[in-house]
Amino acid sequence: MDYPEFPNSDEYTPIRDILKGQSKKSIKIRGWIYRTRSSGKLAFVVVRDSTGVVQCTVSRDKVEKSDFDGASKALIESSVILEGEPVKDDRAPGGWEIRASKFEVFHFAETFPITKDQSDEHLLNNRHLWLRSRNMVAALKIRSTVFKAFRDYWSGLEFTEIQSPSFTTSACEGGSTLFNVSYDDDNEKSGQKFYAHLSQSWQLYAEATMFGLENIFTLAPSFRAEKSRTRRHLTEFWHAEVESAWLHNHQMMDLEEGMIMYILKAVLSSNRTELEILGRDISVLENIKSPFDRMKYEEVLDKLNSMGFDLSWGDDFGYKEEKALTQELKSLIYITNFPKEKGFYHRPDPNDPKSLVCHDLLAPEGYGEIIGGGERVWSPDELIERIREEGLEPESYGWYLDIRKFGSVPHSGFGLGIDRIVSWICGSDHIKHVIPFPRTMRRTTP
Repeated sequence: MDYPEFPNSDEYTPIRDILKGQSKKSIKIRGWIYRTRSSGKLAFVVVRDSTGVVQCTVSRDKVEKSDFDGASKALIESSVILEGEPVKDDRAPGGWEIRASKFEVFHFAETFPITKDQSDEHLLNNRHLWLRSRNMVAALKIRSTVFKAFRDYWSGLEFTEIQSPSFTTSACEGGSTLFNVSYDDDNEKSGQKFYAHLSQSWQLYAEATMFGLENIFTLAPSFRAEKSRTRRHLTEFWHAEVESAWLHNHQMMDLEEGMIMYILKAVLSSNRTELEILGRDISVLENIKSPFDRMKYEEVLDKLNSMGFDLSWGDDFGYKEEKALTQELKSLIYITNFPKEKGFYHRPDPNDPKSLVCHDLLAPEGYGEIIGGGERVWSPDELIERIREEGLEPESYGWYLDIRKFGSVPHSGFGLGIDRIVSWICGSDHIKHVIPFPRTMRRTTP
């Protein structure tokens, strides 16, 4: 595909090119002041754009008085345009500096409300400004690579990207984490209300769409009223989900492994600079190998109890358990054959009726679950039985049951928490650091 030329691409030089020594002898850049100090005859201004930071020296003797006054007075985050000569200087950030011949302050910023050593709460309150920080920019670039790699991988396997509604009347992951939304119906004057929910997952709609397209994927937000206050929970998160006809659980797991390795390769190829900015130990990502180890739920239960936990069959693994299990791991690990309590839509194991044909994928270094998936119940009668076992009403899933009456087939799928895998790749201590505007039960602004 031929792309149009980006506006002003020849006029302005990206800072990235300067740091690589690939710029012309006389250049023009534009950006924002990252740091600044003045010593009377010299102003040292570190300028950032989306590609990097570079130091600029503005000498009183080399520029117009108005230019030097502007460089001396402008506060951080003032927007600037300057011209000059790039010079190799090992003392400067990135090993290069620009000796300015012109320096224009496009807009003088007010005093920036974010300084060093600010609390997380202050940074979240000022998220609209903190997005300019180098760490946030680095994390969001890695996030973009992960989104693209996910799409490229499944598109390369000839899966079709589709979308599903955000409003639904059916619960997919249990009623305790549903967001209810009031809908005004035709009887509004009578005071009656119709309630819908924000989608917890595309899965139910994906299974319907799958019978036409067979192999499908999506990237979309999901919503769960999570009460958990851990480093991996948000109320609105980005969900990368896949559904495939005729595919069994172990086959889906094999494809997931390929996807993880594809994503890691893409990030290591495109974002080494960003990983270094974040202080990530890149060797951890480079040493991830497939195939990943696989353990059954029962084996993991015994292992955790040997580590001091007191767990019984049917107990779910929370953040503490998953952290303990994965803290010392060097690669990812699958847990399979969870108890029937995990989800009504998972197919019971024909060889072990108390277990399900399903899996979770856990990231190492204490990060825990990033993927949940499995083989779906494809028999209408079996699905009705599973819905009732969960204390739900089959009538609420009428259309979902209906799709199994017309040529039902074995099928599998999974959901990947994009924010979770990005958090692990970045080495972040909290999921909120890798999404532009995080949403929790206590935060809906900015």
